[in-house]
Amino acid sequence: MNLKRYTALILAICLLFCFAGCSTEKNTGLDTSQTSGSNSGISSTGGKNSVQTNVDHSEPYTTNTKISDVLSDTAFGDYGRLIFPVNSGYYSGDTLGELRLTWYSHIDPNKTVEIANYMKSHAEAGETIFYDIYSDEEKAADPEKKDTGVFFFKGDPGARFAICNAGGAFAYVGAMHDSFPHALELSKKGYNAFALIYRPGAQTACEDLARAIAFIFDHADELEVNTDCYSLWGGSAGGRMTAYLSSYGTQSFGEASYPRPGTAVIQYTGHSEYTKSDPPTFMCVGENDGIASWRTMENRANTMKSVGIDTEFHKYPGLGHGFGIGTGTVAEGWLDAAVSFWEKQM
Repeated sequence: MNLKRYTALILAICLLFCFAGCSTEKNTGLDTSQTSGSNSGISSTGGKNSVQTNVDHSEPYTTNTKISDVLSDTAFGDYGRLIFPVNSGYYSGDTLGELRLTWYSHIDPNKTVEIANYMKSHAEAGETIFYDIYSDEEKAADPEKKDTGVFFFKGDPGARFAICNAGGAFAYVGAMHDSFPHALELSKKGYNAFALIYRPGAQTACEDLARAIAFIFDHADELEVNTDCYSLWGGSAGGRMTAYLSSYGTQSFGEASYPRPGTAVIQYTGHSEYTKSDPPTFMCVGENDGIASWRTMENRANTMKSVGIDTEFHKYPGLGHGFGIGTGTVAEGWLDAAVSFWEKQM
């Protein structure tokens, strides 16, 4: 696996298609160091955010709510800064209704508001919606690990779990459009869903996903999740992360060996690698995607199927890159099809 080469290629392609609307501030390095070990106990990030505003945070958010007011809401403590990209150069807009993310299309303002209010209401009710995946000692040794963790969208106690991985060309994490909506919808169906906030960079992102898997398995009882036939979901760079962990396992990225997912769900990424031990895989992409070729994805699905791996592939006419859950597009409803595919494997 040459993850550095993939990262460079992804960034180059994205820049070609999105230069006019993209920030020039990018992640220029790849930390390929391996991590090991796991947390000795389960913990959530707490504490008050140092930014203070005059906004009444007891009121629900609307499309007119300022993004800065969500970030500073004391309901979220120190982890509020991770709800939107840590590197603010990759998003624009002052309010929730105006949010735009680099390389993404069809952002639904109503879904953004719904997610923010879901987080706020559950946090204010005293529920844990965010978990650190690294210990304080690990974060002190590598400060970049401070900007990682999983947001938890809780489903039914004892239900299976999914980890959703947003894209962002391994330069940032576009969770508000590319993993939070997926996780929220999965939780509505009763599944326990986690949305990973990872370190940019292909290698470090995969290490963080491996740690997230380890963390959930190690704390399955406290989290009230069933680890059988769990699923990994991802779009764009997040889809590549999903593919790598599905193919090569947690042990290839610095963790102990944990069971591989029962299902992989991959959106809009031109990933062609696979192994004969890959799990059943659901894939979807827009036909007008200028970053991820639908032909590459279809060829991968057909090749995997030829060696006995269950696959399902969908392409959507006229649709470009980064459509998320597809609300208001020709792809709307794809998530339901993906869930049915996952349930078939259980």
